[in-house]
Amino acid sequence: MNRFPARVKMVEVGPRDGLQNEAAFLPTATKIELIDRLAATGLQVVEATSFVSPRRVPQMADSREVMAGIARRPGVSYPVLVPNMQGFEAAMAADVREIAIFGAASESFSQRNINCSIEESLARFAPVCAAAAKGGIRVRGYVSCVLGCPYEGAVAPQQVAAVAARLLELSCYEISLGDTIGVGTPGKAMAMIEAVAERVPRDRLAVHFHDTYGQALANILAALECGVATVDSSVAGLGGCPYAVGATGNVASEDVLYMLSGLEIETGVDLPSLVAAGRFIAQALGRPPASKVSLALAGRAP
Repeated sequence: MNRFPARVKMVEVGPRDGLQNEAAFLPTATKIELIDRLAATGLQVVEATSFVSPRRVPQMADSREVMAGIARRPGVSYPVLVPNMQGFEAAMAADVREIAIFGAASESFSQRNINCSIEESLARFAPVCAAAAKGGIRVRGYVSCVLGCPYEGAVAPQQVAAVAARLLELSCYEISLGDTIGVGTPGKAMAMIEAVAERVPRDRLAVHFHDTYGQALANILAALECGVATVDSSVAGLGGCPYAVGATGNVASEDVLYMLSGLEIETGVDLPSLVAAGRFIAQALGRPPASKVSLALAGRAP
């Protein structure tokens, strides 16, 4: 009997989390094509953009134009990140139907990243979540630094669980646990997930791993063994972590899908189409994809 979930939901974060740290502004039309290509692969969720200050995140300055330009496919969700009520109102004007909010499990990271304490950040999200509930908008929650902080080092699993529980209280339908700097290992990932699962149902948890130390796939496998059936990933391995030297960014969606397929876990996602989408955006950025599967398949080409 397979000890893993029979089906896993892949949440594609490349267009938002992957592109937000790019130095050069990517044309809006390219972002729209990337999102449309990803939605055509069979992915159920494609995180499209974020409604944040263009001064802080210049790459997301065209969020409204992106949402207006994508071909919204039935059955595909296009969540966007919103940091506060101003972002929420802008997202509503763009006809967004799902949003994401971010909290941190580290006080130092929260202070340096968004200039407020964990408690203050959660207080900011309360009116956003209340407005979302009133408008029938789904809210996804993220917890960053679940396995380590660039300023504090190790983060206690109980602290992660406490923040995740607060996001659950704010009516987040799903909570993604993020190893922001990619320092986690399978044993630590399992211990963290088990601690969180005491306060948040497993079927409402997702994992979001960076591959800084080459542990992301192993950590995902550990999460599957813990009963988590939702995995965040980024096509072509887009993204990087500005807080860790040498960080290689998000785990590549192509590599995650290849592993899941090898485990006979259903995803509904087509690998060749996903690889093609990754190569498209990598070419647009002028560099090869950071996906071992994509590179291996390219090497087999006649």
